[in-house]
Amino acid sequence: MGTTSPEPLGTTDSGIGDKPESHTNLKRFVLFLVPSGVAVGALLFGMAEGALAASFAVSGQSFKISADHLEGEGFVQYGWLNQNVREEAVPVAVAGIREADLQGMCMSVLTEFPIIGAISLNLEAGADGETVHASDLVIDMEQMAGNAEFTDMEIGRDAGTLDQGPEGAQGFNDLFGMQSSTIVVDDLEQTAWAANAGTFRLDGLRLGVEPGVDECF
Repeated sequence: MGTTSPEPLGTTDSGIGDKPESHTNLKRFVLFLVPSGVAVGALLFGMAEGALAASFAVSGQSFKISADHLEGEGFVQYGWLNQNVREEAVPVAVAGIREADLQGMCMSVLTEFPIIGAISLNLEAGADGETVHASDLVIDMEQMAGNAEFTDMEIGRDAGTLDQGPEGAQGFNDLFGMQSSTIVVDDLEQTAWAANAGTFRLDGLRLGVEPGVDECF
């Protein structure tokens, strides 16, 4: 069913269980996204003019997401630039999935306070056979790892022409993009700056805040 994928996700032909772990290194990834004639300053100018406006200004904290298993329909990936409240660029690799189901999902945010120290916020859902469902899911990430399988994979497609993912999930014209009709990932780990979803249903939701370091991975 699957096709062999490049970084940032890895696959073999022998089934999901024995695929090697794979990673996206965002700094290396962005080098492939921006042609030599296009400077980051020009991209920021486009953001200021509204051409590349993000849906919201990202915070100064990244967060972690993990899942035991993910199945999705309509997957795209491309590079992008978010911005914070100071209008500084935050480079990300965007992963969009039109319909996604996850089991064993965890999300964690770690905050360091003066005097008090570390405080961890953890959200868990989809355990014990329950499911997390998201439609039009878009995650702006800096790192991703897992064992993945794709079907109908297109690698090197112009990011401005991607059409498998959520509506509007496209990158810049002339830049690198990839997409597939389905995606399956085991042992998913992501470090992200932002996430958007049209709908997000979390069965078995549990949320807690506690002192100390307690992250998903």
